[in-house]
Amino acid sequence: MMDVLVLSLAEKSGDSCGSGCGGCNAVCATPRTPVLACADALREGGAEVETVQAGSDQEIDAVLARFDGPARADGLTWPAFRDDLRLVIATATDGQLRAVVRRMVRRWAPPPSKRPADLDPTRTVPDLPPLAILPLDPDNSMDLAAQLGLPRTPAEVAKAVLVGHSRRLDLLRNDSGSVTLDGALLGGADDNGAAVPWRGRVEVDDNVLSEGEELILACAIGNGGGYAEFDGLRLLADPDPTDGRVEVAVAVPVVVKQRFKGTRVRVEVRRARGRAVSVLPREGELQFLDDGVAGATSRKRSWWTEAGAWAVYAD
Repeated sequence: MMDVLVLSLAEKSGDSCGSGCGGCNAVCATPRTPVLACADALREGGAEVETVQAGSDQEIDAVLARFDGPARADGLTWPAFRDDLRLVIATATDGQLRAVVRRMVRRWAPPPSKRPADLDPTRTVPDLPPLAILPLDPDNSMDLAAQLGLPRTPAEVAKAVLVGHSRRLDLLRNDSGSVTLDGALLGGADDNGAAVPWRGRVEVDDNVLSEGEELILACAIGNGGGYAEFDGLRLLADPDPTDGRVEVAVAVPVVVKQRFKGTRVRVEVRRARGRAVSVLPREGELQFLDDGVAGATSRKRSWWTEAGAWAVYAD
């Protein structure tokens, strides 16, 4: 008998969860319709289903603890891969999915001082157990599940879980202690949506895309393709979440002198691929979106690739 956990996360205050309540600070008492439909489809396929709603990291951790492996001699908590237990994440945003994967990494990544010999030398985390993504907005063609071509309807998601075919994907870890599944866009915008230029040093492995002296309109860090374009400009050429590398692009305005016509400004896009990227702002705070979650930094930020670290159920 297969057990399936269907995990829903609390919506942020003020966000509409589709229940007609206009947003709340706590977890809704009743699972949303796609969750109930997916649970019914799983039961029809012979699975035992438990729906769980989490409103804190601790409640997410309690779900993930059920995927812990047996005790190890080195005392580390390690994930188990069980055919009889599977996980579905119901997500309204990519940021919610990231929240769960971040807790997976926090739970199972060993501290550097206790790095075990059986951990891949190119990784800081073991293989994370596969999970299924259940989009709560199946018509959203811009979310990560859509980019990956994953099942979108409750019945399709249930079928993928029951069949059990999984696809391993790269994960970006970052030095703030979180993770990035899709990508990040660095650089703010004004009230009209136009880019606000900034200065910063951008490095991909040993390749310097900007020394930090010239203006940058935007910098895209791509594991997936969510930030491939900005304001109609193609930034990332071919992001691939399975190639073990991160693609990075910066858009730089360049003044071009024209004979008898004065000057004009064109945008130069510089691209590089590598295992790690760092961005050091030169002037004040730098705004960014990371998997759709807004933030700001005035300090150096770094991302690095964990090839094949996480996995999704696919049809």
